[in-house]
Parts: sequence; structure tokens; C-alpha cells
Amino acid sequence: MINQAKIGSLLKELRKERGMTQEQLAEKIGVARRTVSRWETGSNLPDLDILIELSDLYGVGLREILDGERQETMDKDMEETVIKVAEYSSAQSQRAKKVVLVYFVLGIIAIIACLVMEEIDFGDTFASGFAKGISYGIAVGAMIMGILYTTGVLTKFQAAKMRFLNR
Repeated sequence: MINQAKIGSLLKELRKERGMTQEQLAEKIGVARRTVSRWETGSNLPDLDILIELSDLYGVGLREILDGERQETMDKDMEETVIKVAEYSSAQSQRAKKVVLVYFVLGIIAIIACLVMEEIDFGDTFASGFAKGISYGIAVGAMIMGILYTTGVLTKFQAAKMRFLNR
């Protein structure tokens, strides 16, 4: 079981041993000072990629940080595995950001198309009504897909589908 308060206490101790302020650490690793404060009070934990960066910065093993106490040494194979998992997690996060950005841009383009069609009066023809309907549909669909993707519902649905297909 992970003890966030214990981890936070160790992170604070390690930072102070290096003679750094929360502000200096935050600047060095590219986060807000408030984020560092939340880690050190145990209200939040750093992401894996940041944990690896802190481990390197402080010269301690990942296991020590995750246990919230100093230990002898961490097995090199274990550390390499954790680093690979963190890299994978970071890559997945980057992919998710790109997908959400695509949905967002697609939705914005569709909304702009809707507004342009409203301003330019094409009359009440079937073609203009169809084009407006498609634009609104794409805008709403892109927003729904973005929401489903960011909440993780889409990922869970895909995993369930794969389990069903493998049966």
C-alpha cells in the first residue's frame, strides 16, 4: 500500500538535503510550486516520469521514493522495468493529448462552418439544410468523442470490445 504522506515527507527531506526551495525544484522540473507543495504534504503524487526525474535528481532509487523511506539499493532490472513503464505511460499520455486535440480542432472547424452557413443565406434548399445538419452533427460528435476519450470511457469500451472479440 502506498503511503502518500510518507512519500511526501521523504520528498521534502530529499529536497531540503539538496538545499533547494519548493520554487527552485518546481522550476527545475517544470511544474508549479504549488504542485511540489502538494507532493510534499502527501495530497498528490508525482507522475511516473517525474518520479524518475526526482530519483535521478536526488540520487535515490525509485523504490525508496515509492516506499517513502531510504533503503539499501534497488535492483537494476526493477529500475529499468519501472523506467520502461514510465516511458510507455508518457507515450500513452502524449497520444491521448493528440487525439483530444484532433477532436477539438475538428469540432471548431465544424462550428465555424455552421456559423458561416448561417451568415451566408443559401435559402431553404435540401442541400443547404443537409450541409448545416452535417456540420452540427460533426461538431457535436467531436465534442462527445473528446469527452469520452478524456474520461477514459472510450478506452474501457475498446478494451471490452477486444475481450469480446478474443472469446
